[in-house]
This record gives sequence, structure tokens and C-alpha cells, in this order.
Amino acid sequence: SCPVVETLQGSDFCILVTESTPFGLHDLALAYDVTSQMGIPSGVIINRSDGKDERAHRFCDEKGIRVLAVIPFDRKIAEIQGSGDLISRRDPSWKDRFCAIGRACRSLVEGA
Repeated sequence: SCPVVETLQGSDFCILVTESTPFGLHDLALAYDVTSQMGIPSGVIINRSDGKDERAHRFCDEKGIRVLAVIPFDRKIAEIQGSGDLISRRDPSWKDRFCAIGRACRSLVEGA
């Protein structure tokens, strides 16, 4: 079995992270196919968003996948991450956003 399947085995939920690029959307479709075939519910985070995420949203709508968050492409985030720090440590509003993602995941798992 492939490493992805082995990693997902026994999971209650999978967060699929994508970018709105052709490669990102291709990989999202592949990852969704795997989780779907394994019966693992999933949600999507769109990372490094440039605001042109229509194709990613359309894919999620068609598949019935909840978009958990959209993280903008932001130089400040990249600089903080590049320095080895966490955005949630430097900007408390991000801690709240990540906690909201966690709550959404929990509700999706409990509702499954």
C-alpha cells in the first residue's frame, strides 16, 4: 500500500490543504479521491490565496467538501514563517482562526 494510504488508515478526518494553482487543484482532486475511497471525511484549507479561488471553491461545492479556511498570500505570514516563528504567536487573531478550524473539524467528525 502507498504511504498516503498507510498514513490515513484509521483517521477520523483529513484536512486537505491546497493552493489555487493547476498543480494544487490536481493534487487536491487526487487526495480527495483517496480520502473518499477510504470513507474518511475531509475539509479543505485554501492556502496562499490570491483571491482567485473560484475553481477550488467550485471543486469543493461539487464534492460536498467544506472549505474550513482561506489563508491569504501575505508577505507578513511568509516572513514570520520564514523566521521559524508561528503566525498565531505573532498575531493573536490567527490563533482564533486556527481554533475555529479545529472546532469545525470536530463538528464534522462528530456529525459524520
